[in-house]
Amino acid sequence: MENTKKGGNISLLNLPESTLDCILNHLSPIDLIRMSQVCTCLRDKCRSDPLWDNHIKRKWGRVIGDATYKEWQWHITIAREKGNQLNQEINQNGSLGSFSGSWPMLCLGSYLEDCKHLYGSMSNNFMMSLYFSLESGKFWFPAQLYRGLLVSDALVRYDPKSDSFQARQQSGCWRLIGNDIHWDELRSPSCVGHVFECLEDLKPEDHIEIQWKASDELPYEWWYAVIGHLDLCNENENYCRCHNSETLIVEFRQYPEESNMRRVKLLRNNNRELGNNLVGLYGRIRKLHDEDEIQRWKNLYSNH
Repeated sequence: MENTKKGGNISLLNLPESTLDCILNHLSPIDLIRMSQVCTCLRDKCRSDPLWDNHIKRKWGRVIGDATYKEWQWHITIAREKGNQLNQEINQNGSLGSFSGSWPMLCLGSYLEDCKHLYGSMSNNFMMSLYFSLESGKFWFPAQLYRGLLVSDALVRYDPKSDSFQARQQSGCWRLIGNDIHWDELRSPSCVGHVFECLEDLKPEDHIEIQWKASDELPYEWWYAVIGHLDLCNENENYCRCHNSETLIVEFRQYPEESNMRRVKLLRNNNRELGNNLVGLYGRIRKLHDEDEIQRWKNLYSNH
């Protein structure tokens, strides 16, 4: 206080911890970087995960989820374990993420085009390094892309010049499937977790997303559908027992009544389709609870 009376300046480091944290929380990413260059103490504070987690959630929260964080941890771990050897062992400058599935539909979890910046201290700053890898467009991360009347799993990267995205197929040949993709055409892949738990609880008029593909050689896509009634049910809610049946009726109401894709019968315990005229292969099912998600699907179909 004596310095204040004489017109002196108060150091940021002399402020109460809560006050300093409040100030840092209001700084932009660029200002945080500038502040981190002042001294060692501020460097550690300005690079802390909570500060950068806020910036990531603010800008990227709509399109990234747990899968992205797990993939980033993969790249950080590789950088820490292999250090400079990484540059020689994996794609020279690049770092491959995790793999799942089997050839020819091998699924790549992520790809970091340039991992040299992770060799040093940046590997100790998880959130900050993730933020700038997303911003620079060097990090291909898992997301889901709205494509017409379906949703595809994809690897996407940001283009800072156009504020849009580029997308590649996540499995198989990883071919390019989209350019100039807007923010509202993407969603977080975290939406697809825990899809099997609800199968026994599905009942008529429940809204779902279901995976479907035409053949083994193609990746699954997510489609919107509604659970329907069994053929012998009179659809009276007081007498309906469809939810107790092992047969699950899935209605794709975007198709006309006469289409063989309009109404399919699946077994609850394994999603296998029943019937003689089987079309394609069905995968996982996810029950929709969020009205905004349901409305988004309805809007997609009303516009086609």
